[in-house]
Amino acid sequence: MKPRVWYCRIMVNDNSCIEAYLDIETTGLSPEYSEITVMGIYLCRGEEDHLIQLVGDNITADAILESIRGVSHLYTYNGSRFDLPFIYSRKGINLCSYIIEHHDLMIHCWKNRLFGGLKKVETILGIERRLKEVDGLEAIRLWWRYINDYDQSALQKLLEYNKEDVVNLKVLKERLLH
Repeated sequence: MKPRVWYCRIMVNDNSCIEAYLDIETTGLSPEYSEITVMGIYLCRGEEDHLIQLVGDNITADAILESIRGVSHLYTYNGSRFDLPFIYSRKGINLCSYIIEHHDLMIHCWKNRLFGGLKKVETILGIERRLKEVDGLEAIRLWWRYINDYDQSALQKLLEYNKEDVVNLKVLKERLLH
């Protein structure tokens, strides 16, 4: 069964900027041996927001570039060291060449003496998370349950976990940078 792509676009009819919050799920830490399983992109312009989740074989260079079309500011957590190099290695796209600015929120956290992974920083700042039991390792397990056992509930949980990551990146950005 081929994974579906969840896709929305914000149409840009004016000069307002589009912010994107990006997070990937992978089958491991090494882009040489691992694949991107889910790419979440949370697009925000003013009060408008839309979530794009590319899944499995639908994570193509063309789909990624179409998803970030019009984005001026990209926000990640540890994206400078993980997400963006992983995307470049696996898909051949340097996302920074398609946007005005990339902000790695982990660096901003360090400047505010907030250390650790995204979930730890969320806990320190009181940012809520519904799927507290899911972490990177569980995300890998969910993917393989979906692939090997055709477990749709595993895919849904993985997508919900990724959604929480990207939506919480916006909350984190607002707490740190405003």
